[in-house]
Amino acid sequence: MSSTMHSIVLIAVMAAITALLRFFPFIIFNEKRPVPKYITWLGEVLPYAVIGMLVIYCMKGVSFTSGSHGIPEILGCVITAVLYIWKRNSLISIGGGTVAYMLLVQLVF
Repeated sequence: MSSTMHSIVLIAVMAAITALLRFFPFIIFNEKRPVPKYITWLGEVLPYAVIGMLVIYCMKGVSFTSGSHGIPEILGCVITAVLYIWKRNSLISIGGGTVAYMLLVQLVF
């Protein structure tokens, strides 16, 4: 099998599996079978848990005793939170916080 054909087959298999995983909840939970309460609860709490884990993961390597003492990272998190509270838009808050952090790291610290 040629390298190009191998790549096409791999991409097709990955696309099919991804589509199947996306359609799976709609196949299982249809009009006949309602969504269980614990699945609904997970849908409400998991986004906040994932964001919390991402913040902890991003801040785990920050040294508060040397260098810039974590000031750009903390300011980036604060700017992200303020933008989200102000605009209620995840894309604007994450983008704004990232831009602010990069500007602080590149130009100030």
